[in-house]
Amino acid sequence: MAQRQDNVELIIQKIFTLDASFESPNSPNVFKNQWAPEANIDLNTESEKLEDDTHLVTLTVTVTAKTKDQHAFVVEVKQAGIFTIKGGDKETVSSVLGAYCPSTLFPYAREAISSLVNRGGFPQLSLAPINFDALYMQGLEHESKGKKAKSKAH
Repeated sequence: MAQRQDNVELIIQKIFTLDASFESPNSPNVFKNQWAPEANIDLNTESEKLEDDTHLVTLTVTVTAKTKDQHAFVVEVKQAGIFTIKGGDKETVSSVLGAYCPSTLFPYAREAISSLVNRGGFPQLSLAPINFDALYMQGLEHESKGKKAKSKAH
């Protein structure tokens, strides 16, 4: 249980892997190439209200690695958590769901991805930490610019 400065109480009920997949469509030929991959990382966060103060948050992390012009692997992990958030206004709860909860889930997703890639026969993949607070703020900024553009167009 965590108590935030703005009198919001956060209780982590459960953290679990919702889905995980690994594909290496060009194996074993991809192992013949020198390993110098280009990796693309996609992140997505979704939240769903389960009960009054309880929410399901799902962080999806997809990593696509290519070497030369071949796909080496695609790995995707959907890491989920059930969080109870008591107190706080709508904006604060939204911030907790959009930034704090994904930050809590990311290390679990990162470990699952690293394990899947290694089991697929590829070198260790360690994703760098991600600042979900900054991503959440960028999302809010992008959303407000979109609303301003729509209101000007009408």
